[in-house]
Amino acid sequence: MASEGLFTAKERIDELREVLEEHNHRYYVLDDPIISDQDFDMLLKELEILENDYPEYFSENSPTQRVGGGITKEFPTVRHRFPMLSLSNTYNQEEIKAWIDRVEKQSEQSHQFVCELKYDGVAISIRYEEGRYTQAITRGDGTQGEDITANVRTIRSVPMNLKGEGYPSSFEIRGEIFLPLERFDALNSRRVSQGEEPYMNPRNTASGSLKLQDSGITASRGLDIYLYGLHSESPISEAHLEDVKQAKEWGFKTPDEQKRMIALVDDGAGIMSFIEYWDSHRHELPFQIDGVVIKVNEKAAQEELGYTAKSPRWAIAYKFKAEEACTRLSEVTYQVGRTGAVTPVANLEPVLLAGTTVRRASLHNSDQIQRLDLHEGDYVYVEKGGEIIPKITRVEMSQRMVGSSPILFPQHCPECNTPLIRGEGEAQHYCPNNSGCPPQLKGAVEHFISRRAMDIMGMGPETIELLFNEGLITNAADLYDLQYEQLIGLDRMADKSVQNLLQGLEESKQVPFERVLFALGIRHIGETVAKKLAKHFRSMDALMEANEEMLIGVDEIGKVIAASLFGYLAVPGNREEIARLRSAGLQMELQGGEKSSDELEGKRFVISGVFESHSRDELKQLIEQHGGKNVSSLSSRTDYLLAGNNMGPSKRKKAEDLGIPIISEVEFVQMISD
Repeated sequence: MASEGLFTAKERIDELREVLEEHNHRYYVLDDPIISDQDFDMLLKELEILENDYPEYFSENSPTQRVGGGITKEFPTVRHRFPMLSLSNTYNQEEIKAWIDRVEKQSEQSHQFVCELKYDGVAISIRYEEGRYTQAITRGDGTQGEDITANVRTIRSVPMNLKGEGYPSSFEIRGEIFLPLERFDALNSRRVSQGEEPYMNPRNTASGSLKLQDSGITASRGLDIYLYGLHSESPISEAHLEDVKQAKEWGFKTPDEQKRMIALVDDGAGIMSFIEYWDSHRHELPFQIDGVVIKVNEKAAQEELGYTAKSPRWAIAYKFKAEEACTRLSEVTYQVGRTGAVTPVANLEPVLLAGTTVRRASLHNSDQIQRLDLHEGDYVYVEKGGEIIPKITRVEMSQRMVGSSPILFPQHCPECNTPLIRGEGEAQHYCPNNSGCPPQLKGAVEHFISRRAMDIMGMGPETIELLFNEGLITNAADLYDLQYEQLIGLDRMADKSVQNLLQGLEESKQVPFERVLFALGIRHIGETVAKKLAKHFRSMDALMEANEEMLIGVDEIGKVIAASLFGYLAVPGNREEIARLRSAGLQMELQGGEKSSDELEGKRFVISGVFESHSRDELKQLIEQHGGKNVSSLSSRTDYLLAGNNMGPSKRKKAEDLGIPIISEVEFVQMISD
């Protein structure tokens, strides 16, 4: 009899969860409730009682867990399964037209485009396994983000269990979490009535709510979400808009076509019509947007267009014109960066702009000061470039004080008094004293330990400042000489902190060579360039023996990069630091990835279409491992067109006209197998 009772309880629990999820979906996603709040609460209360009585049937995805209440001390860092890139921005019709021209020139065909709202919120990636919510990760740096699974679970419009069928066993969906304006206003009203400062804007409040340790407070904020980007190992459909429609069928809250939140258009005129509509109607929405996102609709075309290091080539964001405000310039100060670049900063009388109080704005360089004809005490107009970074756009000349002095860029470094230099064709002034200028020394070490470089745990800018002030370090190599006895007892340095720092340094010795090269902070050597140099030379020794001509011979390495790298390696002090890092155990050679054969030596390949057994990146890697070279467009110098499914007919015709052999994935594999 007891077993029958348990079985009946399990059935009722499952039934209540299914019914409550359906009502949640109707209320928060469809905006079409069919029961009262009181009836919903009664069902929820019954489920809570049953779950308390039968804890063996607990589920973290139960509707009862939506209210939160759990405490999360830390938000661990998690790598994205699929990179979460940002979008390039544009601000006018001419730039939109230029983007369309680039897209259609590269793919050699016209396209349809999907226009969507650009929500002013927090980007999120949510993972589902077998139709069940399992993880939510912030964008972070695009490669890895923070795990905020517990807090996102409290958002009622995020399904815990998917509806229907046909979804992949494992996939991610991307979207934007935001705070509706009504909830934001109510939250601020409560804060004001309690004598607290109101929050400045919905976006920052949403971001802060997702990082609260108490998920119960997050649940009370009333966050919402729109989801629009599906990512899985195999394409879910052939077009982006089809993905969005499919996601809606599975229970996701997606942009509403009927409300013009998403639209399929044929050309630039359609894009501009969508932009113009929402530029004038955006204030009617119950949430904030700051622009429109435009995407190529066809998945095959997206795959063919590919990505830059930071953003997809098949999508772009149009940003609405930023708000501006007028305020008084108090003074101009100068910051020295890790590369020695001197950046002027305008210090302003505080002014409210786009929901935040602005006190400082970048002036970029001396040319900007001259262009603005900036004088002491001027009243200036400030706007947020991309609505994020404040910048001065113009001076209110009618309020200029008589006899005010023009702002003059300094001739000497404000930190070490070394005469500044400015290279031919360069916009910025530089302090050349990279071995003695304090901000450069500290900045170089901060860059060295950063996440994308050596990623040394237990260490941050405050720790670097402390170690410099104590005279324990002056460069990155000094970090690896630190001892427990030197660190214990320093400010904020208890046993656990010291152990974490030393462990982080030890673990950094496994960081691959290309990231070590990037971590050195050589001017013009970013992540992408560091990878290309590491792949070409394969070791620090080979790189240090190269002359400028050899450096320029590396794919996409020009004269400026070559001169910067050659000049850095010619300085004895820099070579000594590299030698010390090598002695400390850092990786100075590229591991793995050696050539498998010379079968494709000197052959140039263009890859187009979608393939069954390999991704395009895998095919590119195979080409290079066997001595071949990947090129982006067809020409008389191309040796093969590697063609997959859904390749554009114009590309095939061009290959045929040029007499370029067109090979399949199977034929390519046979070539390298032989």
